Amino acid sequence: MGGNSPCASCKLLRRRCAKDCIFAPYFPSDDPHKFAIVHKVFGASNVSKMLQELPVQQRADAVSSLVYEANARVRDPVYGCVGAISFLQNQVSELQMQLAVAQAEILCIQMQHQVQDPMLQQLPNATPTTADGGATASQLLDDQLHYDKPFLLHNHHQFINSTTNVIHDQYSVKRETIFGDMVS
Repeated sequence: MGGNSPCASCKLLRRRCAKDCIFAPYFPSDDPHKFAIVHKVFGASNVSKMLQELPVQQRADAVSSLVYEANARVRDPVYGCVGAISFLQNQVSELQMQLAVAQAEILCIQMQHQVQDPMLQQLPNATPTTADGGATASQLLDDQLHYDKPFLLHNHHQFINSTTNVIHDQYSVKRETIFGDMVS
């Protein structure tokens, strides 16, 4: 940085900021917290060595990564970035589970509509109100459903039960991976 204002690292380390200071481009004096946290976790000497080993075009990304990792380590001294990654992976798993449940519900609704649609197509061409006193389409549909009701209910419950078992099995696996033991 030179003569005017020392960079954040030189200010914190209480030394004169040279023109070729490796920290100056990445740790400006107006953001002292950025270097302070990196210095606390990694140490100025280690950061200096890392930056010197990298090509100039990669140093800004490396500093950004060091700042992120240092912040994560301060927030969670035991796990650091791994804790944040693990949290996000668990969140993705939960969202995938919710998506699977929603897809199963959609499939159930589609199956219900598929069971009803063929019956509507088999009905004779009847209008809802007939002038000659004949049965309406809804009455014919009710009769058809009444006739096929045991079959439809059996297949519907069988589908619901198989879907529920799949979802239950997915929750069991989920509980195994989170808690480390089998929870039903």
